[in-house]
Amino acid sequence: MTKKQQTMLIRIIVAAVLTTALALLPDITALPLGNVGKGLLYYVVVYLIIGYDILRKALLGIKNRRVFDENFLMVVATIGAFALALYENSGDYLEAIAVMLFYQVGEFFQSYAVGKSRRDITKLMDIRPDYANIEQEDGSLERIDPDDVEVGQVIVVQPGEKVPIDGIVVQGTSSLNTSALTGESLPQEIHEGEQIISGSINMTGVLKVRTTKEFDESTVSKIMELVEDSASHKSRSEDFITRFARIYTPAVCISALVLAVLPPLVRLIFMGAEPMWSQWIYRALIFLVISCPCALVVSIPLSFFAGIGGASREGILVKGANMLETLAKVKTVVLDKTGTLTLGVFEVTAMHGIDDSDETDEEKKMRLVELAALAECASSHPISKSLKRAYGKAIDHSRVSDIQEISGHGITAVIDGRKVSVGNEKLMEKTGVTYCHCHASGTIVHVACDGIYMGHIVLGDIVKPHAKEAIEAMRNAGVDQTVILTGDNKKVAQDVMSQLGVDKVYSELLPADKVKKLEEIMSSHPTGACAFVGDGINDAPVLSRADLGIAMGGLGSDAAIEAADIVLMDDDPMKISKAIRISRKTLTIVWQNIIMALGIKAVCLLLGAMGIANMWLAIFADVGVLILAVLNAIRAMYVKRI
Repeated sequence: MTKKQQTMLIRIIVAAVLTTALALLPDITALPLGNVGKGLLYYVVVYLIIGYDILRKALLGIKNRRVFDENFLMVVATIGAFALALYENSGDYLEAIAVMLFYQVGEFFQSYAVGKSRRDITKLMDIRPDYANIEQEDGSLERIDPDDVEVGQVIVVQPGEKVPIDGIVVQGTSSLNTSALTGESLPQEIHEGEQIISGSINMTGVLKVRTTKEFDESTVSKIMELVEDSASHKSRSEDFITRFARIYTPAVCISALVLAVLPPLVRLIFMGAEPMWSQWIYRALIFLVISCPCALVVSIPLSFFAGIGGASREGILVKGANMLETLAKVKTVVLDKTGTLTLGVFEVTAMHGIDDSDETDEEKKMRLVELAALAECASSHPISKSLKRAYGKAIDHSRVSDIQEISGHGITAVIDGRKVSVGNEKLMEKTGVTYCHCHASGTIVHVACDGIYMGHIVLGDIVKPHAKEAIEAMRNAGVDQTVILTGDNKKVAQDVMSQLGVDKVYSELLPADKVKKLEEIMSSHPTGACAFVGDGINDAPVLSRADLGIAMGGLGSDAAIEAADIVLMDDDPMKISKAIRISRKTLTIVWQNIIMALGIKAVCLLLGAMGIANMWLAIFADVGVLILAVLNAIRAMYVKRI
């Protein structure tokens, strides 16, 4: 609890105790100055203790020409109640204090709920490192600001410290706690030569890391920027409530004024009866208290805020309430295959060397892998990594020059002075090479040297352990259709489709083809939103084109954080359905609060105008509904674990 909340709670308790004491006094006039308006002074003191900040906000609103808000309504209603009690000389000032007291109770609940949700989100902000360690010549460590660390500089991360900047481990092994980033509690083992992500916590060994990015471009900075900006993207529901409140509040103020003035004048002028001013003014004050829109104005943004906070605890970063609202309407999920539903870890399952050289079959196969690994030496694609891993030797970059990557086709390079082409069948056709079709299941990498076909390598990708469960979980979350888009050949795509149980698959697609195919899917299913899920490395155009872009494995992927609307911080496909369930639960809570607030207020307003409701019912219609709405909104922070 913050100091501000503690102060607020103390004021509520003090005001409640004093109000109870005043109510239980047998004769308040026996106190000093108690005969002035039947103890008015004592009630005013209690009123100021509990409501001085509301008075100040109302005055500031008038000064800034933003008169009609909930603070103004509370002040008018409570001061009016004081004035009526004084006018009637009844000494019944408790209603005015009760209105302000219970309103502040509602404000406290709101503040606490917002604070709790904000703490969930700002746990991510704790990943910001305060310093980076630079080793001096004498072996001592100097702490410097992470902003001052240059790319390529070696930093030292000790056990218990946050990794300040993205880099490559050059010395040491350790376990990393990435829970603040991914929501995953299990530690991640890190070894020499592996990439390390800023924001994770080093748990065991000392690590020396060569930085690959500046601090402003590192993962931790990108995530913090995303979280800070998320509150600025309002949902359509929030925009509607904001516009609604601008019209609604002045309208009820005018209605209350008409209710206070018109009926008495009608009685006096047309009926010649007693105007009964105090009765109708009292009804107008009740009308004002009931009509206060704070339950709507507070609970709707809070519901989305709580939903975003709950998602962040699960390692799901949502860029704004509007994205969360769109996610709740998703009916079609289109997925990239490699890295999304499969591990993206390819294994060489077969090699076929068919050139006319005098080499043995084994030598031909090793020659194929060598040429492919050298040509792919500059690429970070999973297939390239797999080929380099299969080669198993250090890459001699001096042998390779003129590397050209042809999107959706493959790579050409000059190796030992010979022109080598490594890629799919489209690349072979593009370079005029007659190739051999391979009927094996897997990704086929063809290799040609100086226009002569050398053979091909068969790579098999591995489906993620929970991929099939993830597809089923999406259906259970309300998704009508799942589709795979992939650049792989038709046989591989069909195999994955049959394994996972997706509805449709489109294969042999270039990056530009994926965008066109996505547009076709979206136009053929106009109802409901369409989400695209990719690994963020080469899917930025499709992520941007979909109604909602979801990037999986956001750790280390700048493209993911930039292009997507929602970032899943690890590679678990089960997070897709979890994100959908969070969004739908949030939107359900939003509509529950809207219906509850408007429904109860409509009934109570009618009862107040008819003189059936008193100030205590008005307090329930305002503060009671606010508290119920806030408590309901808090539910969005909690999601059942699968």
